[in-house]
Amino acid sequence: MSTIRIEDISHVRFSAPDLDEMERFLASFGLTPFRDGQGRLYGRGTGGAPFLHMTGEGPAGFVALGLRAESPEALEVLARAEGARVEPLSTPGGGSVVRLTDPDGFCIEVVAGQAPVPGEPPAPEAVRNTAAARPRISSRVRVKAGPSRVVRLGHAVLEVSDFRASEAWYKSRFGLLTSDEIEAAPDFAIGAFLRCDRGDRPTDHHTLFLLQGPGGPRYNHAAFEVESLDDLMRGHAHLKGDGRTAAWGVGRHILGSQVFDYWKDPWGHEVEHWTDGDLFTASEPPGKATLADLLGVQWGAVHPMMAQGGR
Repeated sequence: MSTIRIEDISHVRFSAPDLDEMERFLASFGLTPFRDGQGRLYGRGTGGAPFLHMTGEGPAGFVALGLRAESPEALEVLARAEGARVEPLSTPGGGSVVRLTDPDGFCIEVVAGQAPVPGEPPAPEAVRNTAAARPRISSRVRVKAGPSRVVRLGHAVLEVSDFRASEAWYKSRFGLLTSDEIEAAPDFAIGAFLRCDRGDRPTDHHTLFLLQGPGGPRYNHAAFEVESLDDLMRGHAHLKGDGRTAAWGVGRHILGSQVFDYWKDPWGHEVEHWTDGDLFTASEPPGKATLADLLGVQWGAVHPMMAQGGR
């Protein structure tokens, strides 16, 4: 049994030497940037969370990963088990936080009780004609140019020094379940896609991916869900036109099945747009996969590590 069960990822937190430049990037990426008057920059999506991305002024770097507990009472349970404190959360939406440090020194901010903000309805999705059915008659598709509309934060990826140690730490505290385990060789696991345990309620294929990489512990990327494939592609065109740095995409993952598009912020931190991912309930058994599955695609751009000649 785990100490508590988290219900989702909450936010990612960074520091950067130029908040104006980060603000311009967040707007181009499809978040709504705003500041709190205390030197902190936030990015909000359309889904009702008070913020998804937070940046304080300082040397460029990843600062913390936020996870959302099921209730403020769950935070009290976690704090007692860890010998930690429940503190007021001095960010938009308020609430409370318990801050923990994982085996590699990553700061994990477990939050609860945040007040939501009014969400925004999604843009109307175009009716699609296919070879099997052609319902759109006398109606044109027109995708308005501009940034993607980020709805929510879906997952984060951390590279760790000891996968099994990190896996045990996160599972024993937060009730995470394995969706797919990555094996570098038979019976030699180096990572896993972990999802929330929400019983019969479907949840994303992964909320956290832990990978034992050769470069030691580091932030790998955070992934933000957008409204649709059209929305993802218009965001791709917008970021390209804005001179932003592409990292990988567009393509469809094998594990998780998402359509993806990766970009880099001005300091090289990767952030992903995605849509159309797999959903599982708690009863879905764990799978096993290979590095080729992890880095491969069902269609689209191959991972830079697998591209021949750098192409």
